[in-house]
Amino acid sequence: MTMKTTLLSILLSISLFSFAQIPAGYYDDAIGLREDAMKLALHNIIKAHTVVSYSSLHTHYQVTDKKPNGKVWDMYSDVPGGTPPYEFTFMTDKCGNYGKEGDCYNREHSFPQSWFNKASPMKSDMFHVYPTDGYVNGKRSSYPYGEVSSPTWTSQNGSKLGSNTTPGYTGKVFEPIDEYKGDFARTYFYMATRYYTEDGSWDINDMMNKSQPKAWALSMLYQWHIQDTVSQKEIDRNNAVYGIQHNRNPFIDHPEWVDSIWFDDTSIENLMENIFVDVYPNPAVNNIEIRINSPKVYHWEMEIYNMQGSMVSSTSFDKNSYNVDISNLSSGIYFIKLQSTDNKLLKSIKWIKQ
Repeated sequence: MTMKTTLLSILLSISLFSFAQIPAGYYDDAIGLREDAMKLALHNIIKAHTVVSYSSLHTHYQVTDKKPNGKVWDMYSDVPGGTPPYEFTFMTDKCGNYGKEGDCYNREHSFPQSWFNKASPMKSDMFHVYPTDGYVNGKRSSYPYGEVSSPTWTSQNGSKLGSNTTPGYTGKVFEPIDEYKGDFARTYFYMATRYYTEDGSWDINDMMNKSQPKAWALSMLYQWHIQDTVSQKEIDRNNAVYGIQHNRNPFIDHPEWVDSIWFDDTSIENLMENIFVDVYPNPAVNNIEIRINSPKVYHWEMEIYNMQGSMVSSTSFDKNSYNVDISNLSSGIYFIKLQSTDNKLLKSIKWIKQ
């Protein structure tokens, strides 16, 4: 899948908004805000949710996580568009004991309980507790999510366990299949917002600084969010959970707000209103082309930064189209900073190296 342009993201969010059952005025206090101000506003909107009991989740799953065929929607065993290796029947196949895949399903804290000391209301917050195969859930344990190139174990639907290959962390991780990576990314963005300012006793671990993703994890989750866009499954589940908990995941209703909070670059733009800059292709593998739509040719200073804020490349040019070799860069999210030599024009562009 290719990365969506900003315009396409906006159009997508409008389309999703029209289909999702968002109460009138629900997000009014967050409209127009950015960065921490938006995160705090969204936190205040979604924080007072109705807390359900942990034991009630199995009953609620029959509303929130039911496939069209009536079976349990388990993202650790499902094969979207294909035939899953097995499926579970509600309640009949509830764990119990298990010794292999397909034995039973249980309640998976995609944001592990140990990271928040098994406390309420996080323990039963349905936006991150999903029904999943008990055996695969046990294999995942409390390992961070990540990306694996040489798995030590692979589930029947292709989820993997092994050393992380995402730059910034090399420990053991669990990688869900591509078709559900965006679901889990938006789950983590929900947790970072719902429990913002309420995470004082939470764990600091290899992936998270309490409720907030560390730099390597934020970069990876953002890439998952972009490449696996909001699905009808997520929209339906968001509406169903709202009917039970009476709060919503803002990043399913408004996926563009991930940018507004964590990747806002408007503060470093000034006089570029009539000059449009594009990076093509995006994501890219070996080369990118900087395309500048401007009636005038400026002399540009260009710097490329990684997610940790380190400059990895710099050059200058005086043309409206410029090719850049990126083959030596690691996979991840980068920012290109363009500045005219007279310091009157400044632009930042976000792009992904595959």
